[in-house]
Amino acid sequence: MAAESTGGSVLIIGASRGLGHAMATEFLDRGWQVVGTVRGTGRTLLHELADENPGRVEIACLDIMAPQQMAALHDRFASRRFDILFVNAGTANKHQDETIADVSTEEFVEVMVTNALGPMRVIEALQDLVTVTGLIGVMSSGQGSVGNNEKGGREIYRASKAALNQCMRSYAARHAGERRALLLMAPGWIRTDLGGPDARFSMEETVPDIVDVVIGKQGKPGLEYLDRFGEVVVW
Repeated sequence: MAAESTGGSVLIIGASRGLGHAMATEFLDRGWQVVGTVRGTGRTLLHELADENPGRVEIACLDIMAPQQMAALHDRFASRRFDILFVNAGTANKHQDETIADVSTEEFVEVMVTNALGPMRVIEALQDLVTVTGLIGVMSSGQGSVGNNEKGGREIYRASKAALNQCMRSYAARHAGERRALLLMAPGWIRTDLGGPDARFSMEETVPDIVDVVIGKQGKPGLEYLDRFGEVVVW
């Protein structure tokens, strides 16, 4: 069952397609105002969503590794406060069966930067756009769990999400005592460009659950690492 809408405002980083776009759609369906970012200047699914919902969707351009774009985004919305900032950014190495012994240094760095450094840089740059009792969330993965890694596989992706989780824990420690809620979301294996066509779950069945958890975490200060059912994931 969908969580009751609060009619708030959400800033979704990485909303042009996939999970980010699906989350934008779900928030809209619940009566929220949505600002979503896209990387380039071309037309995306988010632009179609904006056309279908005039006055309720705003689009901003952002490459999370471009400091000038980050600053411009912050300046554009400096006079506003969002109830939720959710960062949805992720990639994987081309051959995901590669081990740490096989992957090139360049590709390893690219995955780490995109999945760990980039999202945290966004949070550091945009945190003051979130209300003091709002929520900052990041799309993590169950594969970022160290405790649950008993079978291995997807070594580079796992390492990058574990790094993201540790960075977010350090961020939470630095901001202990503040009233904002912090969330690492483990959405499950979903059929997206990243998850692939053989993934277990569809976006249609998972995204409402994800948004339920995000909305439900509001008003609960501190960091949690949760799956799409709101269950705690082992660190």
